[in-house]
Amino acid sequence: MNAYYVYIMTNKYHTVLYIGVTNDLERRVAEHKAGMHEGFTKRYSVNKLVYFETSPSITAAIEREKQLKGGSRLKKLVLINEQNPTWQDLMAKY
Repeated sequence: MNAYYVYIMTNKYHTVLYIGVTNDLERRVAEHKAGMHEGFTKRYSVNKLVYFETSPSITAAIEREKQLKGGSRLKKLVLINEQNPTWQDLMAKY
């Protein structure tokens, strides 16, 4: 069974939030941390995983990603604080 992940990453100062979807969370977070791809995450040093959830299908994961991206920053902060109140890097080993 494949798992899909919707995740939120931030930078050192928690000033930006990035929401993405992947089928390999460890690989994708490692790519963000290494700055492997040009764009938003590299430009704003987004390298700290602070939230993720799993989904059984890519369709459901993409729908959830769209839902989160369409929500307010406050709703995203509440979601992160419920699962990870200290904003610990959930993939600190990378």
